[in-house]
Amino acid sequence: MNDWPEAWSDDNRGGRYGRGSGSAQPESARVMRQVRRGRPDPPGQAPYGQVPQQPRYADGGYDDYDSGYNTGQVYGGGRGGGGDGYGPERPAPDWRRRIKWTAITLVTVLVVTTVATYFWADSKLNRDVDLSKVIERPEKGEGTNYLIVGSDSREGLSDEDKKRLRTGSSEGKRTDSMMILHTGDNGPTLISLPRDSNVEIPTFKGSESGKVYQGTGRQVKLNAAYAEDGPELLVRTVEFNTGLHIDHYVEIGFAGFANIVDAAGGVEIDIPQDIKDTKSGADFKKGKQTLNGEEALAFVRTRYALAGSDLDRTKNQQKFLSALANQVATPSTVLNPFRLYPTMGAGLDSLIVDKDMGLFDLADMFWSMKGVSGGEGTSMNMPLAGSTGGNLLWDKDKVKQLVQQLNNDEKVTVRGD
Repeated sequence: MNDWPEAWSDDNRGGRYGRGSGSAQPESARVMRQVRRGRPDPPGQAPYGQVPQQPRYADGGYDDYDSGYNTGQVYGGGRGGGGDGYGPERPAPDWRRRIKWTAITLVTVLVVTTVATYFWADSKLNRDVDLSKVIERPEKGEGTNYLIVGSDSREGLSDEDKKRLRTGSSEGKRTDSMMILHTGDNGPTLISLPRDSNVEIPTFKGSESGKVYQGTGRQVKLNAAYAEDGPELLVRTVEFNTGLHIDHYVEIGFAGFANIVDAAGGVEIDIPQDIKDTKSGADFKKGKQTLNGEEALAFVRTRYALAGSDLDRTKNQQKFLSALANQVATPSTVLNPFRLYPTMGAGLDSLIVDKDMGLFDLADMFWSMKGVSGGEGTSMNMPLAGSTGGNLLWDKDKVKQLVQQLNNDEKVTVRGD
């Protein structure tokens, strides 16, 4: 009796695996038409929805084994993915390339910031002094000579500021201090010109009128030249009485000086003696201390409490300006943008310079003043020979020797008071 359906027989079964089969081999998979939907499968992958071909077992092992079958491949071919079914394989990061582009980016940012800072700072310089108006100038020597002037200008100060800083309320402005800074190959030299120095007003050209005023041999105090016709006549008078060519002019007023000190975070200085001066407001104990803008202004203006009066004051001014330059040039200021930019802004807004003055000249001036405080240069007063009628007389022989050494950019051996 045949238990198989019609048209089936044991002979039809052959060696197929099934009920009553004597074969140990499994029955081959029946081929059935699959309904295909969607897009065609990528080449080399099993048709969508069909089980991949299974390995054949032969002689106790797997024959023609496809190692990709058991690696997590998803049946159906992994649409849109890579060969492993999880998407395209990520390449290892190229660290050398990343480092190179990071360095290029940082350098670009640094260059752009530096250039922008330069043009910003250059635009803030007040180039109001025209040295081309100065006539009959001495021949230029070696090195560079800066005439640095501290004026008693109250411009920018409120009534409350004037009272707090004890500047008074005088109109106009006069020179409160004058110094020549020489820079060259033999170290910087800082020379104070006492404002009571006796000088001759030479023939000069009016800075506003353009009119030439003939010299009459008139003897005045040096600060009178500035009061009479401003920076141009002061430069003309200094050059005439010394024979030294002035390359650049730099001026700062009361308010600007105090603002720079405050922006720099104060200036540390060693005060050699107790100082108390009701006129300037100075009240200091001997020793090292940090002065803010108000205290610094009182310190550099003090003269009545000093034995040498104006001569001792010029020494204190030299000492403080050198310390200020040293403070501005420290890494804590230069590398800190929150201190550097306010300091630069306060300084550049406050300075009045000549039309040919550039940022590199200004940097050279500050760096040289820093060198004076560091012992790399010389600081002195103009050599004096006595006084007459309250005016201080220069020692003509020493001044001539000093100017010769400066013009030749030699090491200065002359000493002043």
